[in-house]
Amino acid sequence: QAQLEESGGGLVQAGGSLRLSCTLSGLTVGNLLMAWFRQGLGSEREFVSGLTQYGGTRYAESVEGRFTISRDIDKNTFYLQMNNLKPEDTALYYCAARDGFLGVTVAGRDYTYWGLGTQVTVSS
Repeated sequence: QAQLEESGGGLVQAGGSLRLSCTLSGLTVGNLLMAWFRQGLGSEREFVSGLTQYGGTRYAESVEGRFTISRDIDKNTFYLQMNNLKPEDTALYYCAARDGFLGVTVAGRDYTYWGLGTQVTVSS
């Protein structure tokens, strides 16, 4: 059974850092396009970052230069390193994955597999 499980969320002060992890079971990280999405309270889910099977990346403009997506194939896990966090980054963060070899897309409907989310709260 395919599963994605996020971890690493928490409460941090503005300017701080967190690293989110997404561990896969029943799936192989190297074969999938991976992405992070987030949803703030009262907001729609939005794309944060994506990583193709070939290492190509894409970021939302709001996180460009502060967040970095990466993967560890041996651990079957991918990550979102978040630096210089801002209160507006507060949200429930989800990892997602899909098959196929197209570029990173920003629509959540394009992704087949989803985790349950991990909460990130940034205090001012």
